[in-house]
This record gives sequence, structure tokens and C-alpha cells, in this order.
Amino acid sequence: MTDQDDEADSTYCTIADAARPPKADGPPYAACVLCQEPTEYPESYKGITLCPVCEWQEAQRTACSG
Repeated sequence: MTDQDDEADSTYCTIADAARPPKADGPPYAACVLCQEPTEYPESYKGITLCPVCEWQEAQRTACSG
């Protein structure tokens, strides 16, 4: 593997670099947008929040295959 190959591998999958909401210190927690279970994120967070199970399933679904 060359240095050029290393650069290509490190830039191929950018989903891991996605911004994540801040973890909540305690209740109230935001509801998961898929299953409505409590998440690890504060209720005041604006944006898509997923519970740990849905977050893991989404990561599996969108994982880079290569």
C-alpha cells in the first residue's frame, strides 16, 4: 500500500466525521425520531436524534463497504 492509497482510504468514508449532538446530563431526554424511545441527548437539541439502538442500526445500514 502506498501513501496515496492511505490518503484515499482516509477520505473515502466521511460519515464518521458527522457532527453529533451533545450528550445530556440528565432528563428530559429527546425522543428518537424513529422509535420514540428516549435518547442520550437533551430534549432542547434541535435536529435529528436517535436512540442507541436506532443509531447503531443506522450506522450498520450506512457503513462503507469497501
